[in-house]
Amino acid sequence: MEFDYVVVGAGSAGCAVANRLSQCGNYRVALIEAGPADSNPWIHVPVGYFRTMGNPKSDWRYETQPDKGIAGRSIPWPRGRVLGGSSSINGLLYVRGQPQDFDTWSQLGCTGWSWDDVLPYFKRSEKWDGVDESGLRGKEGPLSVQSSRLNRDIVDHWVDAAVAAGYRRNYDYNGADQEGVGHFQLTMKGGRRCSAAAAYLTPFKSRKNLKIITNAQTKKVNIVNGRASSVEIDTKSNIDTISAKKEIILSAGSIGSPQILMLSGIGSGEELQNLGISVIRDLGGVGKNLQDHLQARPIFKTDLSTINTETSNYAKKALIGLQYILTQRGPMTMAASLGTGFLKTEDHLETPDIQFHIQPFSADMPSKGPHKFSAFTASVLQLRPESKGHLTLKSPNYLDHPDIHPNYLSTATDCKTIVKGVQIARKIAEHQPLKKHILEEYAPGSDVPLSDEEGTLDWVRRTAVTIYHPTGTCKMGTDEMSVVTPNLKVRGVEGLRVADASIMPSITSGNTNAPAIMIGEKASDLILKEA
Repeated sequence: MEFDYVVVGAGSAGCAVANRLSQCGNYRVALIEAGPADSNPWIHVPVGYFRTMGNPKSDWRYETQPDKGIAGRSIPWPRGRVLGGSSSINGLLYVRGQPQDFDTWSQLGCTGWSWDDVLPYFKRSEKWDGVDESGLRGKEGPLSVQSSRLNRDIVDHWVDAAVAAGYRRNYDYNGADQEGVGHFQLTMKGGRRCSAAAAYLTPFKSRKNLKIITNAQTKKVNIVNGRASSVEIDTKSNIDTISAKKEIILSAGSIGSPQILMLSGIGSGEELQNLGISVIRDLGGVGKNLQDHLQARPIFKTDLSTINTETSNYAKKALIGLQYILTQRGPMTMAASLGTGFLKTEDHLETPDIQFHIQPFSADMPSKGPHKFSAFTASVLQLRPESKGHLTLKSPNYLDHPDIHPNYLSTATDCKTIVKGVQIARKIAEHQPLKKHILEEYAPGSDVPLSDEEGTLDWVRRTAVTIYHPTGTCKMGTDEMSVVTPNLKVRGVEGLRVADASIMPSITSGNTNAPAIMIGEKASDLILKEA
């Protein structure tokens, strides 16, 4: 089992890397995925994330350690464990981020990662079916991006109310300017999810030089004389060794990639020695710099129809299923959110610092089903949190999940920003045409007055959850805490790179699937240029 390139992790970035490296036909490429093939039909139905998140057949089902910033709670961190990775179980929301995000990367020493540098890879990856007034969108890429096939009045009323509150309407937040309110763009083709696997693998599975290996969890990377030579994988029946003549690329995500590095002897020397792992390369930054978006979820009861009431019995669900089968439309094409807004909490800010996800449903725990009453959620998050966490190995056993410490809301700025975000959500609800359709604020509720900043923060700490954007744990840079160089090579180890959201020096302003795919696209060019 020897290949030119071995890619570990068939997620958003890994699928792109494997596709592009095998495209020219000159190299043999192995793509290793811990989970199964994406054969579960719920993966391809947009609303299927209700069935795939929390499912051990498609989700790693990570959980954080108790976190002081969220009132000592431990919360689930779903990550995709299936062909397509998290792009097969996510909410289908396509957000590039702000140009300033990538210019900041460049200013931090990551040469070649400015907005002008990465824009061509965003364009190369996407096939946008909407209007492109800015000239910044891609039209010929493998990843289908389109507008929603589902509309709900309550979401449209929220957008109109936000405009009435003084925020501007933006029809393309992935165009020239992110700021404003509007509707989400989705990784969807017709009425089906367009995961990274559907975009980059399914049409090309017949390539003789591309070997896709599923149900194979990577145990470690073998380093011989300072060079990554092979990976050990557990195929459940035995452990096989897959060798790489040229390079090994870790694309296992912000939890998997640092975990594999540490199991391979690459990480904090002291931490590895304490676990009895031989130190190959002492890199203290592995597993550090962890950043995530934490969402607060104001909920409002409404007199309009929402998914809560539209799915309240089996007969209604059956009709929704029939509608999808016949037309590829209806609630089964619903992404995790329909409306969005990228807004500023302070007028003096150069760019938006909060994002809204407007959902025509509500739940205390989505996995337990929606509320019995009709309601919508105006989820809000801070785009660029200062708080940074870390993850560490629990043991030298590759089957043990690492300990995840998000360290949420650990700075004054983060606390202040999320409180203002919740206040903005409540103020928008006071504007027409939304106000007349709100029966009651369910959360935070009347017990927490709008002006009560301390009470609002307490409510956030007790109820907020991740919005599934872990990044930064193998950060790219030039300082002593960076794990990879700007060409994504692991510092001090030959033949080993990391290409996924873990390399982000700082989290991007919005959902992270699109930037992860961009990273995979750019990584493939960096590799092929050297080859």
